[in-house]
Amino acid sequence: MSNGNHVSVVGNLTRDPELRFTPSGQATASFGVAVNRRWQNRQTQEWEEATSFFDVVCWRDLAENVALSLSKGMRVVVTGRLEQRSWETEEGEHRSKVEITADEIAPSLRWATVHVTRNERRSPESSNGESHAVHEPALQRPAGDAGAAASYSAGHEDEEPF
Repeated sequence: MSNGNHVSVVGNLTRDPELRFTPSGQATASFGVAVNRRWQNRQTQEWEEATSFFDVVCWRDLAENVALSLSKGMRVVVTGRLEQRSWETEEGEHRSKVEITADEIAPSLRWATVHVTRNERRSPESSNGESHAVHEPALQRPAGDAGAAASYSAGHEDEEPF
């Protein structure tokens, strides 16, 4: 990313991705990520913790794959750019929010495994009017695999979930 506005976070989904479509049919998904930071206080020798919460937005195929593959509690790696949105409430108050617009989202494999399935999508039509299948990797959450979802819910980066 040439503009220097690049961020990567590793954390747990705070809610299931919400898939929506724009009036033109473009897919968008949004979800939250909680990032835990844990350190030992040098004066008290006690462990302390802070959690930061980030809203994440993604678009098109990434949005659809996220909605099909991820759920609350899963640990993910998100890379993208920070974007600020501003709006005015019905009461006339000005509000703003900074969120991550994701370029890539992946499960963390630190304490979990995944099965990757390639999605078939159609490329734009070629000059002769034919479309060609393009295979792209996508994550697939195993159906009914509660253990996999639970293994994503590790709370601290520096300790094992068991």
